[in-house]
Amino acid sequence: MFMKQYIHRLPADYDMNRIRERAASLGPRWDGTQGLGFKAFIAQQRGANGAAGNTYSSLYLWLDDDAATDFITSDRFQAVIDGFGRPRIETWIPLDIHLGRVETARSIYREDIDIGTGTDFTELKRNEIARNNTLARHAGTLAAVTALDLSTWRLSRFLLSAETVRTPETGSAYEVLHLSKPGLPMLLAAA
Repeated sequence: MFMKQYIHRLPADYDMNRIRERAASLGPRWDGTQGLGFKAFIAQQRGANGAAGNTYSSLYLWLDDDAATDFITSDRFQAVIDGFGRPRIETWIPLDIHLGRVETARSIYREDIDIGTGTDFTELKRNEIARNNTLARHAGTLAAVTALDLSTWRLSRFLLSAETVRTPETGSAYEVLHLSKPGLPMLLAAA
């Protein structure tokens, strides 16, 4: 299981309705993708909810490494490259995933935290499990995920929420344009 995200930075005057239309058109094609926990088509609009610029992004939780490899080597990913250029892809291994009670998300929040050299990873994981467990109990939570980027030794926290996107106190906020979640039943069964 692993996570990845790529972000396309768009011009300040970009018509974000084009992105919404793209997500509405392409999103349903992912609803039955084997090996995928979820894929969120997400965006930020310049000046809204703390966003410095316009972005279009995809956030994935893959349950199967082979399925993720098949995607990267497929026509689906070539369409991403053809439309926006070859993106820099951030990758993480999940430390913890807690699912809430709602069935969809309208917003995603991301917070990145540098991990100090003296960090006790056992304690770090225990604390993140407790934090995500608490967040998953909130009425509007679909999922609380903590993931580790081993190339930068950075922790990333993701909160998928049914609430309308708002400006976060820390980190970044994204509007969910479409959420495909074919693997969430498997995650629920494993929980």
